[in-house]
Amino acid sequence: GNYYSLRRNHELAIEQFERALRLNPSYTSAWTLMGHEFVEMKNTPAAVQSYRRAVDVNPNDYRAWYGLGQTYELLNMPMYTLYYFKRAAFLRPRDARMWCAMGHCYEELRRERDALRCYTRAYQCDELEPNCIQRLAILHRKLGQNDEAAFFYKLELDRADSDGDMPSFDEADMLLFLARHAYETDQFGLAEQYCTRMLDLPPSV
Repeated sequence: GNYYSLRRNHELAIEQFERALRLNPSYTSAWTLMGHEFVEMKNTPAAVQSYRRAVDVNPNDYRAWYGLGQTYELLNMPMYTLYYFKRAAFLRPRDARMWCAMGHCYEELRRERDALRCYTRAYQCDELEPNCIQRLAILHRKLGQNDEAAFFYKLELDRADSDGDMPSFDEADMLLFLARHAYETDQFGLAEQYCTRMLDLPPSV
């Protein structure tokens, strides 16, 4: 089943998982993996059914709860989505993906402060999700918490510089914000550095 899944032959993958489940109907991983395949095929009712069977067999399978959250996200049902992501995060509290998923859901519900708390938890996890710093900067800025926003913008700028990469933000907007914040906090030399760097950006940026 995993082989065919990697080959993106989802129908054959499902057939193999169904064969495994005929041999062992309590094989939680097979139910969960089959749910993933149904999601790939955009068959959300079958995906929900598979994930529900997985959590019926093993209520501690965070992957199945997370899969249910993703499936209901596809169905644009944010309250259900949030419920299932919460269950996944409860079982996997050190996994940044769970908290970022909840944060995104809260943003969809326009509950920015709750979203911010989730992204903060994600930031404190062992492995950082790529968009976590971006969302923290944007939400702090949106809530008028400019010192915190500047901290995370600077963090992303330093990461991009050390990796020789492009920032995940609109670079001109980020540099303008950092320059204004530095000026307003009497860091005039730093403000000048950000303005100079902004002037060095290509015209398209």
